[in-house]
Amino acid sequence: MIFDSHAHYDDEAFDGDREQLLTSFKEHGIGRVINVGASLESCKTTLQLIRQYPFIYGAMGVHPSETGELDEESFAWLCGQCTTDKVVAVGETGLDYHWKEPEPSVQKMWFERQMELAREVKLPVIIHSRDAAKDTLDMMKALHAGDIGGVIHCFSYTKEIAREYLDMGYYFGIGGVITFQNAKKLKEAVEYIPADKILLETDSPYLAPEPNRGRRNTSLNLPYVAQKIAELKGISCEEVVEITERNAEKLFLGQ
Repeated sequence: MIFDSHAHYDDEAFDGDREQLLTSFKEHGIGRVINVGASLESCKTTLQLIRQYPFIYGAMGVHPSETGELDEESFAWLCGQCTTDKVVAVGETGLDYHWKEPEPSVQKMWFERQMELAREVKLPVIIHSRDAAKDTLDMMKALHAGDIGGVIHCFSYTKEIAREYLDMGYYFGIGGVITFQNAKKLKEAVEYIPADKILLETDSPYLAPEPNRGRRNTSLNLPYVAQKIAELKGISCEEVVEITERNAEKLFLGQ
């Protein structure tokens, strides 16, 4: 069964058909989903989803672009949610320099705090890094992130940077971008990354793969991603699904 390791089904893009969509997953071969917190509000709605749907697990974290909303009180609340049943990761957290706000110093402070939270509660981290390759890597090395473990979500850098994360034992979230024609460096990285370090993800409702690029993304599109990975690795689509499910179970569920 397909394991979608990163989605945002609490997003308003699903307000019209969330129940219908999620209950259709099993018949389409989608076994489990991790709904990932990106703000304090989305962490709250993620907690609702994991209570409502047995196959949905949660991650508690604040996206770098949303860290301006954090203070000591709200961060204490976030810390408290990480021991909730079916919360399996801290994230998404990291650095995003694509947008100007909040400033890098704010992002870095809360990135470090969330990394230390993951260490404390013994959960893997889900790392978001956009236009911030060097700073993300430097911080993770300084924080001994290899001792924490986790996944580089929506990996978009070179195979040379992939090597650095492999040395730390990290996994790589691969989604719809791998199907884009202009994703040359990502395809080279996926060819290089061992299959036992790859996770399937959607980032729903974002980053739908070809042939549905530009539309709302859902886990139902993951066969397109698995097929592209299969082509790059020279294995079958079924093997990709099986290997990535096993990887996600190992990282997030300790199986």
